[in-house]
This record gives sequence, C-alpha cells and structure tokens, in this order.
Amino acid sequence: MRISPYWNPALLGQLEKLSTLILDCNNYTSHIKFPYMPSVTTVCINKNKINNLPVFVEEIRRKFPNIKILSMMNNEAAPSYFNGGSLTQYKDYRQYVISQIPGLEILDDTEVLEKERAQARKTYRLQHSSHSSRKRRGDSSKKTHTHMQKKSNTVIRQ
Repeated sequence: MRISPYWNPALLGQLEKLSTLILDCNNYTSHIKFPYMPSVTTVCINKNKINNLPVFVEEIRRKFPNIKILSMMNNEAAPSYFNGGSLTQYKDYRQYVISQIPGLEILDDTEVLEKERAQARKTYRLQHSSHSSRKRRGDSSKKTHTHMQKKSNTVIRQ
C-alpha cells in the first residue's frame, strides 16, 4: 500500500504492535516527524526525498529505539553507486548511520559487521540532541544545527 505524502505519519502512533514500517516512494523529506514507536524494528524509506542525513537519522534513532533494520536506498542522503555516489561517500554514509544507531543490524541491503561497527565508533561520535545539551548549559535561546562530525576536528557535511 502506498501512503500519500500528505498523510500524517503521527497517526502511526496508534499502531502499538507495528514492527515493520515501509514508506518507499512517498516523497518524504529529511524533516519527516514520526511518533515514538518502540515496537518498530524495521523501517524502509527507500526512494524518497531525504537529503539531510543527520536530521533524518536523529529522528529515526529517537523515535524507533529498537530499530534493527533501516533501508533508505535511492535517497540523496544515502549515496551509492546507483545514485551517483562514490565508494568513499557510501562508506562514510554507512559509518555515520551505524555510529548513530548502535543497535542496527542491517543497513540498506547489507549486514552491519562488527568491524564496521568498531570503525564507525572510532570515526564518529553519537550526536546527542543539541537542544538538550544547550539547555544544560543554560543557553536554549540560540538555534543549533545538527551535523555529522568526525572525532577529529573535521566537519563532514551539514
């Protein structure tokens, strides 16, 4: 069943036992908002309009805490050979997603290997909600931008 891009994903919150969510080909963007759904273990959101990886991955991590399988192929934020991305971009994309969603077992169509998980931990920090870290420092009035950042002082993408 194809869901209309005008359909509100917040309605999914009523499906308390849903384990697999397939949202392929719906023109969803990186800024899609999901309800908190701890029962969901699989999300397929292939062939949409996701172009901001950090924003999207943070939403997935926060709203689907038990996710094991994520497929987001054929989105701008998921570079691969099939959409014009280089091998380096593809590996960087995988490392970032794996570092941010530590329990992930399969990303796109490929199993997450332990050596890949270890490399992802070395390369990237887990990005915590910038709002909560600002609040702790008493400065919640400034807008912050979530970004991918390697552990070295190099910013990868915004």
